[in-house]
Amino acid sequence: MALKLQPGTRLVVATHNPGKVRELAEILENRFALVTAGALGLAEPDETETSFVGNALLKARAAADASGLVALADDSGLSVTALDGSPGIYSARWAGPTKDFAMAMKKVEDRLEEARATDFSAWFTSALALAWPGGPAVVVEGRVDGTLSFPPRGDKGFGYDPIFTPQGFAETFGEMDPAAKDAMSHRARAFAKLKAALW
Repeated sequence: MALKLQPGTRLVVATHNPGKVRELAEILENRFALVTAGALGLAEPDETETSFVGNALLKARAAADASGLVALADDSGLSVTALDGSPGIYSARWAGPTKDFAMAMKKVEDRLEEARATDFSAWFTSALALAWPGGPAVVVEGRVDGTLSFPPRGDKGFGYDPIFTPQGFAETFGEMDPAAKDAMSHRARAFAKLKAALW
């Protein structure tokens, strides 16, 4: 049986990050009724997997089973070539419990200086998992490559966006119009695969 999502379906988004919810709603073309795990009072599960795909699936399954709704989870992060792929799946953890991404971006800059890096290439990965309560799941992954620059530029987007300039562009994700970012980001590329699978 093909898994299809009907417009207007209520989805629980397995996040407590309002910035991420806004971006997901726009990429999903406001096709579904989104409610966050935070709004439902669901606990955030420990991300114990070793890959973006594994953590996205873990979060989606936890939210689906706890809420009884179809759940969408995203696990995404920044990987830096000169730092052997760090922070990677630990991208959010580098920002600490208060999600201080100014601190996290400074940490990336400090690590690059310590490594005397000359290669500032990096990439964002987004893994998306959609899980039905007690049922099947669909997982996809998208990636966008670019370079890092300091100091951070722009106050749009969230997370590491102000230090990341995607290939072929002059603006950082933090400076880009959200619609322009949504058209080509790692998350948009993952969603294109999800859309192809589900509607």
